[in-house]
Amino acid sequence: MESVEKAASIRRWIDPEERVTVDFEDERDLNAEVIECDQQTVTLLLETAFPHYKQHVTLPLSMVTIGEDRTRYTRNPDKPIQYERLRITVHEARPQAV
Repeated sequence: MESVEKAASIRRWIDPEERVTVDFEDERDLNAEVIECDQQTVTLLLETAFPHYKQHVTLPLSMVTIGEDRTRYTRNPDKPIQYERLRITVHEARPQAV
C-alpha cells in the first residue's frame, strides 16, 4: 500500500472519540488515538498503564502497515456502530516513554 493510500485510510480515524489498535514488534493490542496524519507521518497518543498519561508517538508511514481489527468496535455514540476498527502494525519496537 502506498503512503497516499495509508494516509487516506488513517485520516478517517482522526476523532478524539475513537481508538485504533497498534501493534509493535514487542507489544501488541495497544489502544491509541490518531492525532494527525500527513503524506509521510502519523501521530498517535498511546494509552499507558498510568490513567492520565499518554505516550505521544510520531511514526513514518513507511514503517507501518494498515489493517483491520475485527475484535473491537467503534465507540462514538453519535455515529453508526462499526464492528471493526483500524489496526496499525509498526515494524519496530515500541519507543520508550519518557
